[in-house]
Amino acid sequence: MLAAYARSISRDDPLSGLVVGDRPDPQPEPGWAVVDLKAATLNHHDLWSLRGVGLPADRLPMILGCDAAGLSADGSPVVVHSVIASPGWHADETLDPRRSILSEIHQGTFCERILVPESNLVPLPEGMSFETAATLPTAWLTAYRMLFTQGELVPGSLVLVQGAGGGVATACIQLGAAAGLRVWVTARDETKRQRALDLGAEAVFESGARLPEKVDAVVETVGAATWSHSVNVLRPGGAIVISGATSGDAPDKAELTKIFFRQLRVIGSTMGTRFELDRLAHLVRSAGIEPTIDSTYPLERAREAFERLASGQTFGKIVLTR
Repeated sequence: MLAAYARSISRDDPLSGLVVGDRPDPQPEPGWAVVDLKAATLNHHDLWSLRGVGLPADRLPMILGCDAAGLSADGSPVVVHSVIASPGWHADETLDPRRSILSEIHQGTFCERILVPESNLVPLPEGMSFETAATLPTAWLTAYRMLFTQGELVPGSLVLVQGAGGGVATACIQLGAAAGLRVWVTARDETKRQRALDLGAEAVFESGARLPEKVDAVVETVGAATWSHSVNVLRPGGAIVISGATSGDAPDKAELTKIFFRQLRVIGSTMGTRFELDRLAHLVRSAGIEPTIDSTYPLERAREAFERLASGQTFGKIVLTR
């Protein structure tokens, strides 16, 4: 079958290890199902995998990809939940210390046929496209958990999203606006600020700008470059919900004094549960949300899709179709 996979690891030239070519068909096993791919989406996790982060060389070759939607063996449309709990784990799978996501231990989703635990299949709401469904399992699920589970935000809450453009950021804007949150956004690029307004942001600002009022929470995925700003814009008792650090995880100042004196909360968030993915899918469908798609490529042109992601110029999700 056709697949996009990592053949080798390179920290400096990650795309050098990417191959789009044939891989063996998955072999069904008890408790696992084969899904025929219809759509998948890229995440920065896929680039990090090609750099060897979370993917050691002894697991290669590894089919990349976390997100997918397609048809189960009986022809039912499904979206794939990519968090794989360890055997015997029955609580929140994101808290399982031995959890993984597809493309780390088990082969990923950028292939014609995907092997996944049966319990990780979520039915698509009626009328939802495969392309929409494929945007949800990583970036959108991460955004949902950050805003509503970990952030505990409610209609009227004021949240700042650091760095418009990425999949999590655009998802937070659209989900937050649909749920009645006041969403403010920062971005270095004027075009991205304008597009954030088009998606439903209440206001946009240049990165690091002084804000007209303190916010209840900050959605933080940028890391070192925005950390001090995230701390400084919070009201006393506010929360930073962090799920990534694309600019690095070692800020110049940890801001510990401000954090304890103003009783700020720093909350980590990773992916989400199957239950949350099911609720997210129904929210997107019932609210009529159209996830932001940056570009779409057929699976055989996956290298072009990776090059687009690596460029840093994306706004929304990159989709692979079959």
